[in-house]
Amino acid sequence: MDTEHAYRYKAFISYSHRDQKWAGWLHRAIETYRVPKHLVGQQTSMGTIPARTAPVFRDRDELASATDLGTKLREALEGSACLLVICSPASAASHWVNEEILSFKRLGRADRIFALIVGGEPYASGMPGREREECFPPALRFQLDEQGNLGDTPAEPIAADARAGKDGKTNAQIKLLAGMLGLGFDALRQREQQRRQRRLAIVAACSMAGMVLATGLATMAVIARNEAERQRVRAEKEAETARKVSSFMVGLFRVADPSEARGKAITAREILEAGGRRIDTELRGEPAVQADLMDTIGTVYAGLGLYDDATGMLEEALAKRRSLPVVDPRVVANNQVQLANVLTEKAQIADAEKLYRDAIATLEVEPEAAEPLSRALAGLAEVYYKAGRYADAEPVLMRVLGLRRGLLPAGHADIAEAMEELGLNQWDQGNLERAEELLRESLSMRSAALGNEPHPDVAAHLLNLALLLKDLKQYDDAEALFREAMQMNHALYGDVHPDIASGLNNLGTLFRARGDLAQAEDNFRRAADMQRQLLGPGHPDVALALSNLSVLLFDEGKLDDAIATQREALAIRAKVLGKKHVDTANSMAILGRWLAEAGPTAEAEALAREALALLTKLREPGHDDVAMAEIGLAQVLEMTPALDEALAMATSGTAKMKALYGDEDWIVIYGSCVQGSVLTAMGRFAEAEKRLKPGYETLAKSEGAGPAYVRRARRDLVALYEKWGREDLALTYRQEAPTAAPGS
Repeated sequence: MDTEHAYRYKAFISYSHRDQKWAGWLHRAIETYRVPKHLVGQQTSMGTIPARTAPVFRDRDELASATDLGTKLREALEGSACLLVICSPASAASHWVNEEILSFKRLGRADRIFALIVGGEPYASGMPGREREECFPPALRFQLDEQGNLGDTPAEPIAADARAGKDGKTNAQIKLLAGMLGLGFDALRQREQQRRQRRLAIVAACSMAGMVLATGLATMAVIARNEAERQRVRAEKEAETARKVSSFMVGLFRVADPSEARGKAITAREILEAGGRRIDTELRGEPAVQADLMDTIGTVYAGLGLYDDATGMLEEALAKRRSLPVVDPRVVANNQVQLANVLTEKAQIADAEKLYRDAIATLEVEPEAAEPLSRALAGLAEVYYKAGRYADAEPVLMRVLGLRRGLLPAGHADIAEAMEELGLNQWDQGNLERAEELLRESLSMRSAALGNEPHPDVAAHLLNLALLLKDLKQYDDAEALFREAMQMNHALYGDVHPDIASGLNNLGTLFRARGDLAQAEDNFRRAADMQRQLLGPGHPDVALALSNLSVLLFDEGKLDDAIATQREALAIRAKVLGKKHVDTANSMAILGRWLAEAGPTAEAEALAREALALLTKLREPGHDDVAMAEIGLAQVLEMTPALDEALAMATSGTAKMKALYGDEDWIVIYGSCVQGSVLTAMGRFAEAEKRLKPGYETLAKSEGAGPAYVRRARRDLVALYEKWGREDLALTYRQEAPTAAPGS
């Protein structure tokens, strides 16, 4: 074995681009790992243990400008000490992953190949009826023969299993690192556990030092003797605080005069504003009571969608709690979580993440704090979801599920909720079959736990499963679940309620997916009208319904109506959520595209550029929001002299979509059509035809593409042939068009 070979890379990651997110996680996990100092320099079967396991080769990062992919890949394989194969049904079917494994084995390094299972099932190819679940490529399942070709002798690949219920991501990472370093898994795992225990020991030591200083080196016996008295005094103070809070809130709502009400949301806000003023004047000198009331009022503000008001109240509450003579860490942590919840809604992702992490750090060392810890972790997972960091959210949600299983009896509704969230995370990561399994199992558990009577959590769960089945194109089953959820909500809330409006909105998305645009429009309009009635005209949920309606109107060819409706949605979002919110940026991007459809304007370009700049900051680099914003900017710029930039944007956005969804997804095909349209504007007609002709013909048969996108692709293909002077072909495709809708 060439243990002393000087390799350029510590490892080469082989993966299907459908597993790009896993590759990104693994790349970061391996390159940022620091080998424990006492192990560095030791000799193992893999050579001398280094201080770092970097650099790691990952072709998407390393070969952005490569002209000879084959040569570069061979050089990288030859220069890599190990091969890490991300195993899933997509990689098992990938020709290139198989070739990379074969090439590495032919270098005589079969014992340096380590597999990471992220989906599917090992050796499923030998299980009748489950062949498509196979996750090991053929080159991994079999050994080479004497001629260096793939034989029929089974191999026994070394594999770590990151799937739920198996090793999990953390242990899988440690297994891979142990293999790369030539160490036993237990040795490295114990080292990681020792690190964590040492951190906890430091925290405990610091706490003890503070206690000793605070008591003037008092003996432990005195501390124990005084503990009961402290607890009694604390309980009395808490009871008095609770009494004062209750009295204040009752008095606050008693003074509200119903005859002066001008709508529920406005009246509630007036009451809360009055309460905020009274806290400062009537409770001066009672900082603990003030903090509790500010926390309560801030939470109510958040429920009304008044996030700026909520932020101010919760920040002031947190500051007061920290300034109290005796600071209760658990109460501070709870306040941090409440504030982080609001900042998450405002898309202040970095600030929210820091607060959640601070709260988690506190609660992890507090006794009997598993329940609030699980809530803080759930909030952190939501931050990752908002940021598009779905792979990062998965282990956090697994921990939430583990904590609740340890706290609660089997089958408890809160365990079902955690399992549902994990299922939604699998959906976010594109693992739709696994998501369906988790959502169905958690729905069964939740229904059993909550009984046969209608329950809001069961209704919400039914809606989530229905939406997933819609994405799986199981439309009949999805509609049945939608209607079951709606019936349950009607029984719970009557005919006018936010959840009824949400159900109408979701049902509209199903009708749109089915191509029933008239039914979809009716549902979206009813949802928007009901939310205006319930929440007032300026609520974020109203903006969501309007944005959905705008997209539907665009599909129907009602361009002017689509533009006006999206303007209304954008105005609400900019006012309530701020201009630096993801939803605001997405509204900008959509409005920019709609305006470009009506004709080139400076406003369309300004909106498209601002939206892309915001989303680039707010989202991960490969997020589909960023990709769609790039494609949208390309559509705007193709009508300007900036054609080189337009082509670069269209190419970049399409590549991101392809990495996320594969070659055959309709949005990837559409991105290719936008590239073709830009090439037409550049006079590169033959290149444009290669994208536009097959692109249009594929979109026309696609179930997922909205009619507006099909019309656009057909229009661009006709424009190509007209500019190219091929009127016969232009006429052929022009005649395929249905009767033109307004604005099409």
